[in-house]
Amino acid sequence: MDQIETAASPASMHDFVPLPSLPLDRIICGDNCEVMRKLPSESIDLVVTSPPYDNLRTYGGHTWDFEGVAQQLWRVIKPGGVVVWVVADATVNGSETGTSFRQALRFMEIGFRLHDTMIYRKVGGGAVGSHKCYWDGWEFMFVLSNGEPKAINRLKDKPNSTAGTFRSPTRKNNEVGTRVQKERIEIADFSVRQNVWDYMTGVFNRDDNTKHPAPFPEALARDHILSWSNEGDIVLDPFAGSGTTGVACKLEGRKAVLIEISEAYCESAAKRLSQGVLF
Repeated sequence: MDQIETAASPASMHDFVPLPSLPLDRIICGDNCEVMRKLPSESIDLVVTSPPYDNLRTYGGHTWDFEGVAQQLWRVIKPGGVVVWVVADATVNGSETGTSFRQALRFMEIGFRLHDTMIYRKVGGGAVGSHKCYWDGWEFMFVLSNGEPKAINRLKDKPNSTAGTFRSPTRKNNEVGTRVQKERIEIADFSVRQNVWDYMTGVFNRDDNTKHPAPFPEALARDHILSWSNEGDIVLDPFAGSGTTGVACKLEGRKAVLIEISEAYCESAAKRLSQGVLF
Protein backbone atom coordinates (compact mmCIF):
# COMPACT_ATOMS: atom_id res chain seq x y z
CA MET A 1 0.00 0.00 0.00
CA ASP A 2 2.99 2.27 -0.42
CA GLN A 3 1.84 3.15 -3.94
CA ILE A 4 -1.08 5.20 -5.24
CA GLU A 5 -2.54 4.31 -8.60
CA THR A 6 -4.30 7.19 -10.34
CA ALA A 7 -7.32 6.42 -12.52
CA ALA A 8 -8.00 8.29 -15.74
CA SER A 9 -9.96 11.51 -15.70
CA PRO A 10 -13.77 11.13 -15.55
CA ALA A 11 -14.05 12.03 -19.23
CA SER A 12 -12.04 8.99 -20.24
CA MET A 13 -13.32 6.55 -17.64
CA HIS A 14 -15.63 4.78 -20.09
CA ASP A 15 -12.64 3.91 -22.26
CA PHE A 16 -11.18 1.70 -19.53
CA VAL A 17 -10.40 -1.92 -20.29
CA PRO A 18 -10.79 -4.52 -17.54
CA LEU A 19 -7.88 -4.74 -15.15
CA PRO A 20 -5.63 -7.74 -15.89
CA SER A 21 -5.58 -8.51 -12.16
CA LEU A 22 -6.97 -7.13 -8.93
CA PRO A 23 -4.99 -4.09 -7.67
CA LEU A 24 -4.29 -5.62 -4.27
CA ASP A 25 -2.88 -3.53 -1.45
CA ARG A 26 -3.02 -0.34 -3.49
CA ILE A 27 -4.89 2.93 -3.13
CA ILE A 28 -6.66 3.70 -6.41
CA CYS A 29 -7.39 7.39 -6.81
CA GLY A 30 -10.52 7.78 -8.90
CA ASP A 31 -14.31 7.58 -9.09
CA ASN A 32 -15.42 4.41 -7.29
CA CYS A 33 -18.14 3.42 -9.79
CA GLU A 34 -15.79 3.67 -12.73
CA VAL A 35 -12.96 1.88 -10.96
CA MET A 36 -15.27 -0.93 -9.81
CA ARG A 37 -16.49 -1.35 -13.40
CA LYS A 38 -12.99 -2.62 -14.18
CA LEU A 39 -12.88 -5.17 -11.38
CA PRO A 40 -13.71 -8.78 -12.25
CA SER A 41 -17.19 -10.01 -11.35
CA GLU A 42 -17.45 -12.05 -8.14
CA SER A 43 -13.90 -11.14 -7.10
CA ILE A 44 -14.46 -9.58 -3.64
CA ASP A 45 -15.03 -11.50 -0.40
CA LEU A 46 -15.97 -8.59 1.85
CA VAL A 47 -16.72 -4.88 1.63
CA VAL A 48 -16.26 -2.66 4.68
CA THR A 49 -17.09 0.96 3.95
CA SER A 50 -18.80 4.13 5.11
CA PRO A 51 -20.13 6.48 2.39
CA PRO A 52 -20.69 10.21 2.87
CA TYR A 53 -24.00 10.74 4.66
CA ASP A 54 -26.49 12.88 2.76
CA ASN A 55 -25.09 16.42 2.73
CA LEU A 56 -23.39 16.28 6.13
CA ARG A 57 -19.95 16.78 4.59
CA THR A 58 -18.88 18.02 1.17
CA TYR A 59 -15.64 15.99 0.94
CA GLY A 60 -14.02 18.57 -1.29
CA GLY A 61 -17.09 19.01 -3.44
CA HIS A 62 -17.12 15.43 -4.74
CA THR A 63 -20.45 13.72 -5.32
CA TRP A 64 -21.20 10.03 -5.59
CA ASP A 65 -23.80 7.79 -7.21
CA PHE A 66 -25.50 5.43 -4.75
CA GLU A 67 -27.30 3.41 -7.41
CA GLY A 68 -24.12 2.93 -9.40
CA VAL A 69 -22.15 1.90 -6.31
CA ALA A 70 -24.86 -0.54 -5.18
CA GLN A 71 -25.07 -2.21 -8.60
CA GLN A 72 -21.30 -2.56 -8.84
CA LEU A 73 -21.05 -4.01 -5.33
CA TRP A 74 -23.63 -6.64 -6.27
CA ARG A 75 -21.60 -7.49 -9.37
CA VAL A 76 -18.17 -7.75 -7.72
CA ILE A 77 -19.16 -9.50 -4.47
CA LYS A 78 -18.66 -13.26 -4.43
CA PRO A 79 -21.50 -15.67 -3.59
CA GLY A 80 -21.39 -15.83 0.18
CA GLY A 81 -19.67 -12.45 0.33
CA VAL A 82 -20.69 -9.66 2.69
CA VAL A 83 -21.04 -5.87 2.45
CA VAL A 84 -20.80 -3.87 5.69
CA TRP A 85 -22.44 -0.49 5.03
CA VAL A 86 -21.89 2.03 7.86
CA VAL A 87 -24.28 4.95 7.44
CA ALA A 88 -26.42 7.55 9.19
CA ASP A 89 -28.89 10.30 8.24
CA ALA A 90 -28.84 14.07 8.15
CA THR A 91 -31.60 16.12 9.78
CA VAL A 92 -33.19 18.52 7.29
CA ASN A 93 -35.96 20.97 8.24
CA GLY A 94 -36.51 19.13 11.50
CA SER A 95 -36.78 15.66 9.96
CA GLU A 96 -34.24 12.93 9.52
CA THR A 97 -33.89 12.06 5.84
CA GLY A 98 -34.34 8.29 6.19
CA THR A 99 -31.70 7.75 3.50
CA SER A 100 -30.18 4.88 5.49
CA PHE A 101 -33.43 2.91 5.38
CA ARG A 102 -33.93 3.53 1.68
CA GLN A 103 -30.39 2.41 0.90
CA ALA A 104 -30.83 -0.83 2.87
CA LEU A 105 -34.12 -1.56 1.12
CA ARG A 106 -32.59 -0.84 -2.28
CA PHE A 107 -29.74 -3.25 -1.58
CA MET A 108 -32.37 -5.90 -0.84
CA GLU A 109 -34.23 -5.13 -4.10
CA ILE A 110 -30.98 -5.65 -6.00
CA GLY A 111 -30.54 -9.09 -4.45
CA PHE A 112 -28.67 -8.72 -1.16
CA ARG A 113 -29.93 -10.29 2.04
CA LEU A 114 -30.10 -8.03 5.09
CA HIS A 115 -28.12 -10.43 7.23
CA ASP A 116 -27.96 -8.19 10.32
CA THR A 117 -28.91 -4.64 11.27
CA MET A 118 -26.18 -3.58 13.66
CA ILE A 119 -25.48 -0.41 15.62
CA TYR A 120 -22.18 1.47 15.99
CA ARG A 121 -22.51 3.36 19.28
CA LYS A 122 -20.16 6.31 19.72
CA VAL A 123 -18.67 6.43 23.19
CA GLY A 124 -17.70 9.95 24.21
CA GLY A 125 -18.96 11.69 21.09
CA GLY A 126 -21.69 12.11 18.54
CA ALA A 127 -23.21 14.63 16.17
CA VAL A 128 -25.89 17.20 16.92
CA GLY A 129 -28.81 16.21 14.73
CA SER A 130 -31.26 18.75 16.11
CA HIS A 131 -31.41 20.93 19.22
CA LYS A 132 -34.96 19.67 19.69
CA CYS A 133 -33.89 16.02 19.84
CA TYR A 134 -31.40 13.96 21.81
CA TRP A 135 -27.84 14.02 20.53
CA ASP A 136 -27.06 11.44 17.88
CA GLY A 137 -24.97 8.74 19.50
CA TRP A 138 -24.97 5.89 16.97
CA GLU A 139 -24.97 4.85 13.32
CA PHE A 140 -26.29 1.90 11.36
CA MET A 141 -24.00 -0.94 10.31
CA PHE A 142 -26.02 -2.85 7.73
CA VAL A 143 -24.53 -6.30 7.13
CA LEU A 144 -25.66 -7.36 3.65
CA SER A 145 -24.85 -10.71 2.08
CA ASN A 146 -24.95 -12.43 -1.29
CA GLY A 147 -26.75 -15.53 -0.04
CA GLU A 148 -25.63 -17.09 3.21
CA PRO A 149 -22.28 -15.67 4.35
CA LYS A 150 -19.45 -18.12 3.77
CA ALA A 151 -17.46 -16.69 6.69
CA ILE A 152 -19.20 -16.26 10.04
CA ASN A 153 -16.67 -15.81 12.85
CA ARG A 154 -18.73 -14.30 15.64
CA LEU A 155 -16.57 -12.50 18.19
CA LYS A 156 -16.76 -13.98 21.68
CA ASP A 157 -15.62 -11.25 24.04
CA LYS A 158 -18.70 -10.53 26.16
CA PRO A 159 -17.74 -11.40 29.75
CA ASN A 160 -20.00 -13.90 31.52
CA SER A 161 -20.75 -12.98 35.12
CA THR A 162 -21.38 -16.67 35.92
CA ALA A 163 -18.20 -17.97 34.26
CA GLY A 164 -16.86 -21.15 35.84
CA THR A 165 -20.23 -22.30 37.13
CA PHE A 166 -22.35 -25.01 35.58
CA ARG A 167 -25.57 -24.51 33.74
CA SER A 168 -28.48 -26.35 35.28
CA PRO A 169 -29.13 -29.59 33.44
CA THR A 170 -32.22 -29.73 31.26
CA ARG A 171 -34.36 -32.71 30.41
CA LYS A 172 -35.75 -33.87 27.10
CA ASN A 173 -37.69 -36.83 25.75
CA ASN A 174 -35.84 -39.52 23.84
CA GLU A 175 -37.36 -41.36 20.90
CA VAL A 176 -39.44 -43.62 23.12
CA GLY A 177 -40.70 -40.84 25.33
CA THR A 178 -38.39 -41.43 28.32
CA ARG A 179 -37.05 -38.33 30.06
CA VAL A 180 -33.27 -38.12 29.63
CA GLN A 181 -31.01 -35.87 31.67
CA LYS A 182 -28.44 -33.95 29.59
CA GLU A 183 -24.86 -33.41 30.72
CA ARG A 184 -24.09 -30.33 32.78
CA ILE A 185 -22.29 -27.59 30.87
CA GLU A 186 -19.68 -25.27 32.37
CA ILE A 187 -20.25 -21.57 31.63
CA ALA A 188 -17.36 -20.15 29.55
CA ASP A 189 -15.51 -16.95 30.41
CA PHE A 190 -16.88 -15.16 27.35
CA SER A 191 -19.89 -15.43 25.06
CA VAL A 192 -20.82 -14.00 21.65
CA ARG A 193 -21.19 -10.23 21.77
CA GLN A 194 -24.46 -8.48 20.90
CA ASN A 195 -24.98 -6.53 17.68
CA VAL A 196 -24.53 -3.11 19.30
CA TRP A 197 -20.81 -2.29 19.22
CA ASP A 198 -19.22 0.53 21.23
CA TYR A 199 -16.18 2.49 20.04
CA MET A 200 -14.40 5.60 21.27
CA THR A 201 -14.79 8.59 18.96
CA GLY A 202 -13.45 12.11 18.57
CA VAL A 203 -11.01 13.35 21.20
CA PHE A 204 -11.66 10.18 23.20
CA ASN A 205 -10.24 8.00 20.42
CA ARG A 206 -6.49 8.18 20.99
CA ASP A 207 -5.88 5.95 17.96
CA ASP A 208 -7.33 8.51 15.55
CA ASN A 209 -4.31 10.15 13.91
CA THR A 210 -5.99 10.64 10.55
CA LYS A 211 -6.60 13.88 8.68
CA HIS A 212 -10.07 12.78 7.61
CA PRO A 213 -13.17 14.63 8.93
CA ALA A 214 -15.14 11.44 9.60
CA PRO A 215 -12.95 8.35 10.02
CA PHE A 216 -14.49 5.27 11.53
CA PRO A 217 -12.50 3.56 14.28
CA GLU A 218 -9.86 1.09 13.22
CA ALA A 219 -11.34 -1.39 15.72
CA LEU A 220 -14.69 -1.21 13.90
CA ALA A 221 -13.10 -2.18 10.59
CA ARG A 222 -11.02 -4.88 12.29
CA ASP A 223 -14.00 -6.45 14.06
CA HIS A 224 -16.04 -6.71 10.86
CA ILE A 225 -13.07 -8.06 8.93
CA LEU A 226 -12.57 -10.75 11.56
CA SER A 227 -16.30 -11.52 11.64
CA TRP A 228 -17.09 -11.82 7.93
CA SER A 229 -13.84 -12.93 6.24
CA ASN A 230 -10.96 -15.37 6.59
CA GLU A 231 -7.21 -14.91 6.27
CA GLY A 232 -6.17 -14.27 2.68
CA ASP A 233 -9.61 -12.96 1.65
CA ILE A 234 -9.96 -9.81 -0.46
CA VAL A 235 -11.61 -6.80 1.18
CA LEU A 236 -12.84 -3.76 -0.77
CA ASP A 237 -13.42 -0.23 0.52
CA PRO A 238 -14.82 1.99 -2.27
CA PHE A 239 -14.81 5.04 0.05
CA ALA A 240 -11.34 4.45 1.46
CA GLY A 241 -10.86 7.90 2.98
CA SER A 242 -7.92 7.80 5.37
CA GLY A 243 -7.24 4.10 4.70
CA THR A 244 -8.63 2.62 7.92
CA THR A 245 -9.92 -0.53 6.21
CA GLY A 246 -6.51 -1.04 4.61
CA VAL A 247 -4.74 -0.76 7.97
CA ALA A 248 -7.04 -3.37 9.51
CA CYS A 249 -6.59 -5.71 6.51
CA LYS A 250 -2.81 -5.58 6.76
CA LEU A 251 -2.88 -6.32 10.48
CA GLU A 252 -5.33 -9.22 10.09
CA GLY A 253 -3.83 -10.96 7.06
CA ARG A 254 -6.33 -9.87 4.41
CA LYS A 255 -5.75 -8.27 1.01
CA ALA A 256 -7.24 -4.84 0.41
CA VAL A 257 -8.58 -3.00 -2.63
CA LEU A 258 -8.94 0.68 -1.72
CA ILE A 259 -10.65 3.34 -3.86
CA GLU A 260 -10.73 7.04 -2.97
CA ILE A 261 -11.64 10.00 -5.20
CA SER A 262 -9.88 12.72 -3.18
CA GLU A 263 -6.20 13.07 -4.04
CA ALA A 264 -5.55 14.69 -0.67
CA TYR A 265 -7.05 11.72 1.21
CA CYS A 266 -5.16 9.28 -1.03
CA GLU A 267 -1.88 10.97 -0.08
CA SER A 268 -2.85 11.00 3.59
CA ALA A 269 -3.83 7.33 3.52
CA ALA A 270 -0.63 6.34 1.74
CA LYS A 271 1.47 8.05 4.41
CA ARG A 272 -0.56 6.44 7.18
CA LEU A 273 -0.31 2.96 5.68
CA SER A 274 3.45 3.23 5.25
CA GLN A 275 4.12 3.88 8.94
CA GLY A 276 4.81 1.70 11.93
CA VAL A 277 4.11 -2.01 12.01
CA LEU A 278 2.75 -2.23 8.48
CA PHE A 279 6.07 -2.25 6.62
